[in-house]
Amino acid sequence: MGNENNFLTDEKLRALQLKGLEILKYFKSFCDENGLLFYFCGGCCIGTLRHKGFIPWDDDIDVFMPRDDYEKLYRIWNKKADTKKYSCLRASKDKFIRQIFITICDNDTTMIKPPLSDLDIEHGVTIDVFPLDGCPSNKIARKLQKFWALIYSLYAAQIVPENHGSIVKFVGKAMLNLVPSKKMRYKIWKFAEKKMSMYNISQCEYITELCAGPGYMQNEYPKEIFASAVYKNFEGYEMPLPIGYDEYLKIAFGDYMKLPPKEKQVAHHDIKFLDLNNSYKKYKGIYYCLGDKK
Repeated sequence: MGNENNFLTDEKLRALQLKGLEILKYFKSFCDENGLLFYFCGGCCIGTLRHKGFIPWDDDIDVFMPRDDYEKLYRIWNKKADTKKYSCLRASKDKFIRQIFITICDNDTTMIKPPLSDLDIEHGVTIDVFPLDGCPSNKIARKLQKFWALIYSLYAAQIVPENHGSIVKFVGKAMLNLVPSKKMRYKIWKFAEKKMSMYNISQCEYITELCAGPGYMQNEYPKEIFASAVYKNFEGYEMPLPIGYDEYLKIAFGDYMKLPPKEKQVAHHDIKFLDLNNSYKKYKGIYYCLGDKK
């Protein structure tokens, strides 16, 4: 497979979806065995209800986890999971992944995205895991939470925001230039992560998502929406949705059962190279970590 992977044919997209489903099935069994709560969010949640599976043009799987389960997932993965086959990636002091949430990666596949192609990390097909956090009712505390979430996002990903206006882009670039040290950036984002996630869901009336971008972090959901999971058919398998899925989707997406315009019915991730049958390790220096060969 060569550079034609810049464009996903219907066949390749379906194969990618089925590989994602394979990862999801393993992830679900791991969560079930270890008492971890998760549920579909975004496109997979909509797809379950509207299509009983993937939205036909969707190219990935996203799930929510309450913060306590999210942290437990990361703590126990390397002890209990099949780490030869699947990696749990999260930004840390020793690992820079240019992502602000956990991803579960299939190590026997290759999916290289342009923004990550300079990094020597796992480049397999992934599912994305987003934490849910308690949302303080106090307006000042809530504004501070969103402030810390933005600081966390900026210094953990170390990418200047591109799609949120020239002022945001300018401020982001200035703040990164202000702190060039990777060690200091790490200290800042760890502190910011601690501050933004300090509100335990059990003590809050609302829940918010802080790691899915500036737009979604504005959303505030009654916590009853995410009190438990309800199972529905997704590609022939019973998969969890938030028990209040209808209210969640209306808050986040409006009339989610209505199809978007034809021009928006396209895969939304830019993929530089895709090989579902071989590990990314085969392509180091060819499609990622190019150094001076770029």
